[in-house]
Amino acid sequence: MSLAPFDDRDGWIWLDGTFVPWRDAKVHVLTHGLHYASSVFEGERMYGGKIFKLTEHSERLHRSAEILDFKIPYSVAEIDQACKETCARNGLEDAYIRPIAWRGSEMIGVSAQNTTTHMAIACWDWPSYFSPEQRSKGIRLTFAKYKRPSPETEPVHAKAAGLYMICTISKHAAEKEGYADALMLDYRGYVAEATGANIFLVRDGAIHTPLPDCFLNGLTRQTVIEVARKRGFEVIERHIEVDELSTFSEVFLTGSAAEVTPVGEIGPHRYKPGNITLSLADDYSRMVRGELQPA
Repeated sequence: MSLAPFDDRDGWIWLDGTFVPWRDAKVHVLTHGLHYASSVFEGERMYGGKIFKLTEHSERLHRSAEILDFKIPYSVAEIDQACKETCARNGLEDAYIRPIAWRGSEMIGVSAQNTTTHMAIACWDWPSYFSPEQRSKGIRLTFAKYKRPSPETEPVHAKAAGLYMICTISKHAAEKEGYADALMLDYRGYVAEATGANIFLVRDGAIHTPLPDCFLNGLTRQTVIEVARKRGFEVIERHIEVDELSTFSEVFLTGSAAEVTPVGEIGPHRYKPGNITLSLADDYSRMVRGELQPA
């Protein structure tokens, strides 16, 4: 999939309360968020003119900023409205939305108490995170070199830019080897998540998923758990050992970008998209488009 460079497009970006032409939405090179990763963001999708779980995303953006010790100068309701207006201004009804907040350039150094908090919202047409062929067969995962950190070492429950550095490294390494993504373990060696999506594994009709005690408890993850339980499936949240990977029959990923994506391979282990994965993928697709009531 080829996309135009993200700094050279037509359209509008909401920046600190004002719409600016896309190419003019710039920040200074000495911005604290660039040098010290003091930045938080969200990834959202609009389907048919409605942003799925918009308020939950805006609330999480606020929580992430609070964890990083800065305050976003816009309320949840104001962010919700700005996201809607940004999509409308760009003439989009099916889109990916990226709100982001960061510390500005008044200070450069570890301390940043006197920096201004900035916020921007961009949106664009973005199809599936993985290709149709990858999704139909199940994507291929390898194992990541880096592990998700302990809550004692990083603010693991914030959707913070700095926490994605090891994800980028891991996804690049996987793609160089011909894989679509990488499975990350946590600091204890348990199964954690992919580089940008949560993971679910199926065995004997029950759905297992790692406890999100050191990584983000994704909104799509929460939605799929609710849908699965409403369907009558047993969902077990627990620590999952790597040695168990050979015992599961189905595996899938969830995320706002990934939606519900089947996995066909994790290293030496093989899986087939089965009835549970496909039914939940269908339910999720119908729910985000308003064809199925939320669980």
